[in-house]
Amino acid sequence: MKKERFIKDLEEGEQIDELFMVKSVRLAETRAGKPYLSLVFSDNSGEISGPAWDNAEKHEKVCRAGAVVRVRGSVQTYRDRLQLKVDNISAVDESQYQLDAFVAASRRQADSMESELNELIVSVKNPFLKKLLQRIFTATDIGERFQSSPAAKGIHHAYRGGLLEHSLSMARVASLLADHYRGIDRDLLVAGALLHDIGKTVELHNDVGVIDYTDIGRLKGHLVIGCEFIGRTSEAIKDFPKELLTHLQHLVLSHHGRQEFGSPIVPMTSEALLLSFIDDMDAKMNLVEQLRSKVKAEGATWSEYQRILERYLLLKPFTEGKSEESNNGGVPIKQQTLF
Repeated sequence: MKKERFIKDLEEGEQIDELFMVKSVRLAETRAGKPYLSLVFSDNSGEISGPAWDNAEKHEKVCRAGAVVRVRGSVQTYRDRLQLKVDNISAVDESQYQLDAFVAASRRQADSMESELNELIVSVKNPFLKKLLQRIFTATDIGERFQSSPAAKGIHHAYRGGLLEHSLSMARVASLLADHYRGIDRDLLVAGALLHDIGKTVELHNDVGVIDYTDIGRLKGHLVIGCEFIGRTSEAIKDFPKELLTHLQHLVLSHHGRQEFGSPIVPMTSEALLLSFIDDMDAKMNLVEQLRSKVKAEGATWSEYQRILERYLLLKPFTEGKSEESNNGGVPIKQQTLF
């Protein structure tokens, strides 16, 4: 059975008989004590909830996180959002589908991003930071996983290749701002941008499209994991300056900006302040771009209330026919302003 309909294209009222990946599943009970399944389905275009009110025990045997299943039902609106009204769920053999249809990935080409990463590393003049970046990204398992890892479990860059996309975007902005503001150590800031989330390669696992936290990820968090990893790797580089290592680790530990946001310490250097601002901006703009990509109307339209941003957004769709990447180092073309 070939997948025909994707979540981003579903419309209220249509009947569906389609393949979806199970992103999450939970057996629950109604107020009357009747069991039902609370489900979230996904494909490479998005996700949608779909409670199965009948035959919960039967459907639970088929539904596991990461499984691709055949869903029959209809599309309806609940609390101003589309969801599936599930009539039946059946198992699907792995030979009947292509996994790429269900696993979200960066719109940027992997080889283009890899080339840009190498160019950024070459651009670093500080010999110790350059050696550290080269060692991490070419000679460690974590560096290899970095290429395909997501940047988060949800909200922003939560897809295959998202971590590399996010880090490259931040490094480009970091390089621009380092030239704009006086007294900024450009090499340190760019290295911090590339390494700030390196711990997410250990904090998160992306098993067949389902992103979740590892045990060590929950117990230590990616800031501490990344800081420790950078420290261990620097030990293999002769005479790596302790002060330089301290400043680089400070960037990693403080990049969430505030302690209530998960940073053990707040940014206390110019580079750390800039990095925390860049990280926050890039994450939020990725969220906005994801929302814009779902706009179907020709003109501007209001989004649902965005809890993370604490506001509604007036969104314009992206212009059709523009390339996702330019011919200049694979840098994505900015198609329109936000408003």
